Amino acid sequence: MHFLLTNDDGIHAPGLAALAAAIELMGGRCTIVAPAHEHSECGHRVTTRQPLRVESAGTGRHAVYGTPADCVRIALFGLNLKPDVVLSGVNQGGNMGQDLFISGTVAAAREAAFHGLRAMALSHYVISDLGFDWPRVSAWTAEITGRLLDETLQDGEYWNVNFPHLTPGALPLPKTVLTQPARSPLNVSFDTPAGSIDTVYHYTARYADRPQDAGSDVAACFGGKVSVSKLRV
Repeated sequence: MHFLLTNDDGIHAPGLAALAAAIELMGGRCTIVAPAHEHSECGHRVTTRQPLRVESAGTGRHAVYGTPADCVRIALFGLNLKPDVVLSGVNQGGNMGQDLFISGTVAAAREAAFHGLRAMALSHYVISDLGFDWPRVSAWTAEITGRLLDETLQDGEYWNVNFPHLTPGALPLPKTVLTQPARSPLNVSFDTPAGSIDTVYHYTARYADRPQDAGSDVAACFGGKVSVSKLRV
């Protein structure tokens, strides 16, 4: 199978390298079309009023000076690629609940689904004081991708996968549960430094403190399970 890989952390991100390694484990082939620079939290922004520059970053690798959704559009309608599957990730940070509308990672999968392609967004929840085990992420990604490719998707549907952050080391893929995106909004809070001449607000809410709705992607992932949600454009 031919996989188109992209992300929102940028073409040099370790999560994208882990994704490419997963495809190698699966025996597939891949083409990478990813942002030249990080575009986290850009949502489904696209570029239509200025040129998009694309540079070669090696064999089968293209760096796009645009957003994740731009990358999918360029891949399909600029580079004229014909992938069987589009995978976006592996994002270094969760994409659950309200994140689905903010995430560039999810937007890339959504853009592919709009054009009738099988697509999946993959993300890894982050606990700040735990290290990352990227080879394990590749193994988990290969296994979950292989499973989900056997599942039926209706027109406009796509997968959103979130891995839990566990202690680094050899561990099999955690229990996988089918979830719904959390409905409760993210916690939002701001702080203004004392002595500020102008009114300046700094975002201070902690992602780890967000509500864990029963049966949601957040509850599953925060509880050490792999959350899989079937989304629809």
